[in-house]
Amino acid sequence: MTATAIRPYRPSDHRAGRQLWVELAEQHRELYDDPTFGGADPGAGFEEYLTRLDLSGVWVAEQPEAGVVGLIGLIMDGRVGRVEPVVVTAPLRGQGIGRALLDEVAEQARRRGLARLTVMPQSRNVDALRCLRGAGYDVLSAIELTVELRPGPDTDTRRDVIELHGHEFHT
Repeated sequence: MTATAIRPYRPSDHRAGRQLWVELAEQHRELYDDPTFGGADPGAGFEEYLTRLDLSGVWVAEQPEAGVVGLIGLIMDGRVGRVEPVVVTAPLRGQGIGRALLDEVAEQARRRGLARLTVMPQSRNVDALRCLRGAGYDVLSAIELTVELRPGPDTDTRRDVIELHGHEFHT
């Protein structure tokens, strides 16, 4: 496995960061069969993200031969932090890069005196859920529910079912 260094984001990382943002949008499009997610230029969301006033820091995962292969950010709201986003380029997922990024953000949050960190993965992203659980994110702190106003042809067939407090929910 190639050595991966985690370091603060630099302006020279912009192109790679924007591409990772596009990969994240494409993954969301695939998970939810939504070709419109992120709009016509999903990379533009990265530009907006970098201008957030509550953005406390951005870090990248870098490999000597591949360059920047992962990105993570820390949003702060008082003494609470939120991890947003966490993305690793598709060919390198499952190699511990996401975990290394999560560990770095947790350390940064501790240094800043934060009381807790939250993250909001997509419910269908089983690999992300597994990684987050392994990194210690084991408290279910909020639930976001959606109603499909314009269901597609495969709305009911693609969903897994999760039971919570005796109620079934689809992912």
